[in-house]
Formats: sequence, C-alpha cells, structure tokens
Amino acid sequence: MTRKRSQKRNRSQLLWLVLLLSGFALILYFVLWEKWEERQTARIESVRYNPFGIPMPSGYAIHGIDVSSYQGVIHWPSVKKMISGDLQMGFVFMKATEGLNDTDKRFHSNWEKAKAAGMIRGAYHFFLATKSGRQQALQFIKQVELKKGDLPPVIDIEKLYGVKPVLMRQRVKEFLKTVEAYYRVKPIIYTSADFYERHLGKDFNEYPLWVAHYFQPEKPRVQRDWSFWQHSETGRIDGIRAEVDCNVFNGDSTKFKQILFY
Repeated sequence: MTRKRSQKRNRSQLLWLVLLLSGFALILYFVLWEKWEERQTARIESVRYNPFGIPMPSGYAIHGIDVSSYQGVIHWPSVKKMISGDLQMGFVFMKATEGLNDTDKRFHSNWEKAKAAGMIRGAYHFFLATKSGRQQALQFIKQVELKKGDLPPVIDIEKLYGVKPVLMRQRVKEFLKTVEAYYRVKPIIYTSADFYERHLGKDFNEYPLWVAHYFQPEKPRVQRDWSFWQHSETGRIDGIRAEVDCNVFNGDSTKFKQILFY
C-alpha cells in the first residue's frame, strides 16, 4: 500500500513538472514571437515606394486597400502616412475568415493595429460555395467584433467550386441573412464583374457591391450601382512588402460616413 501511494505521488509530481515546463515553454514562445514581430515591424517601417506604383483612377476622393496574411507583417502608421498630392489610403478591408473553421493568421493583429493607426477598417469572409452559408456566417461572427466607425461586413465570393449556381446562391443568401441579423447592417458583396453578372445578378441587387474589375481607367464595367471598386492588385504601399489590392469608394466623404457601422 505504501509503495502504491509513493508511485501515485511520483506520477503526480511528474505531471506537475510537465505542466510547469509546458507553461514556461508557452510563455517563452509568446515572448519570442512578440520580439520577432517587433523586429519585422521595424524592418518594414523602412519600406518606401514611389507613389502607389500604379496609375490611380481620377475623380475619386476616398481610396483604400485590402489585405490578408499574404502581405505579412504590416507597419500600419506608414500605410496611413503615405500621401501623394491629395491622395491617401483611408480605409482597409482585411481577410478575417474562410470556410467553416479558418481564421486568417494575421487578422486580429491587423484589426487592432490598423485602427490604432487611424485607418477605417472592415473585415471580409472568403466564401466556399461547397459549405453551409449559415455555418460560415457563424464562423465570421465568432471572430469579428464590429465597433462604431467600422465598415460593414463583407462576403468574398469568387468561385463555384463545382457547386451548381442555384445552390451557391442559396448558401450566399443564408450567409447574408445570418450576418445581417446579427450586426443589423447590410453586408457588402465582393466579387468580380463577370462572376456577379453570370452567377449572382438581380437576386442580390439590394446589397452593396464591391466589384473587382482591372485595367479600367475610370470605372468598372458592371450593370448595376456599386460602392467599392477594386481597380488593381499590384499597388505598392509604404509599410507593406508585397503587392496590394487598391480600391476606391464611389462617393464623397458624407456618403462614406453613412455606410459605416454605428
């Protein structure tokens, strides 16, 4: 009996030792990760380009970018400070989630740091037509807390992935209705001009549109009103190493403020 108690005590001590070492390793990991982030940010702060690296469409007062983990560590104060004449990046959409379970690994960092730098921020969900629209909406809601002054939530729908268009539309509607009911604001649909006209169309005209259409000098070719236009995927922005998607808002500052989350 004494021997069994001793063995039990030894196992308990070993378990506590393992837990202690695991906790220490976890703390060390986060300390080292934070230091690595600080070093990366310091290096990226020095990244500078000639104004935006692309021709910018004229006649638009409000410009912005969209990013994901593909852009890596971003120095947001440099993004905000980049100015050429009267042109400056004022807003950013960032990838938050994808499918049923994936969260962009840089989302939460970008979400907080962009706001701290004075950028107006928005979050998007990369939609998989093969999955439940409602469950994808719940994944987005779980990760994204909107605050006053943020942009409305976005669904990014680009491909059918072999799903019939009628089923894709049904799932997109599930996502939109679930997100709208939770945040009490109409979500924005992001897609290409071609995809919208071939697979979405009039069923979704009540939702604001963020349309991707490149190589157009002044506006996208889409047969409906639009709110945002992604006009290039090869922009160069201070504080970001990789190329960046560039966008404009279709309206003035008053109209822009009216769409923000309240």
